Amino acid sequence: MKGANKAFVYTALIIISLLFLFPVLWVVLSSFKNNNDLYAWPPQIFPSVFTLENYKAAFDKGNFGVYFMNSAFVTVVSTVLLLLVNSMAGFALAKYRFKGDTLILVGFISTLMIPLEVIMIPIFSVISKLGLYNSLWGIIIPPAATPTGVFLIRQYLLSVPNDLLEAARMDGASEWKIYRSIILPIAKPILAVLTIFSFMWRWDDFLWPLIVISDPKKYTIQLALSNFIGEYNVDWSSLLAMSVITMIPVLIVFLIFQKQLVQGIVTTGMKG
Repeated sequence: MKGANKAFVYTALIIISLLFLFPVLWVVLSSFKNNNDLYAWPPQIFPSVFTLENYKAAFDKGNFGVYFMNSAFVTVVSTVLLLLVNSMAGFALAKYRFKGDTLILVGFISTLMIPLEVIMIPIFSVISKLGLYNSLWGIIIPPAATPTGVFLIRQYLLSVPNDLLEAARMDGASEWKIYRSIILPIAKPILAVLTIFSFMWRWDDFLWPLIVISDPKKYTIQLALSNFIGEYNVDWSSLLAMSVITMIPVLIVFLIFQKQLVQGIVTTGMKG
């Protein structure tokens, strides 16, 4: 009976997984279709002839190499800054006691309840006064510190024994060396989680780059995708091809950090 129940559960999970993966599979296969296959009725899943013309046309027509590099620069630099700033802030709030530390933590958490649309105008005003409008740095700097990241790292580091840090101090280690040699290696699982989240957030971000960037040469790839949607028609062939390309970096990052991600989930479960 147990075997039958397990088979039923696995079958149900496989069916659910296929349902979630089907739209992705459809987009990938459709990116290799010609116009006849793409607009065929009834729709067909597999193309009659696989073609790369959609990808070639998108790069030739859309200048996607520049947009791809812009997005890569914004995403990588923003993620590095986020990990650096959030890990230092989380370390300070977890392992240092000073006047107002609880108030600062509550303030960080409280900002999670504020919709982005409410603070978007003040942030834009600051960006403009700093001369970062129409600059990639105007996209990178605002999300360099996130309350979610600070909170997650702070909660994770609370489990690190204070005796370990005190022993390092007694051996003559500076606070910077403790952060670099002890805190960062221990926090690898939660940093991997934040890396994946930050990469997805910045890579897929559309609204903030749309507000900050006006020069088409500085567009990110998400802004470039919107160029394929015209007033009266949509260039579905090129749009599908570029949509597939935008999936690849996120998939690569996930595959690189999946081991640390699983380790973080397991470790968190054991601590609970």
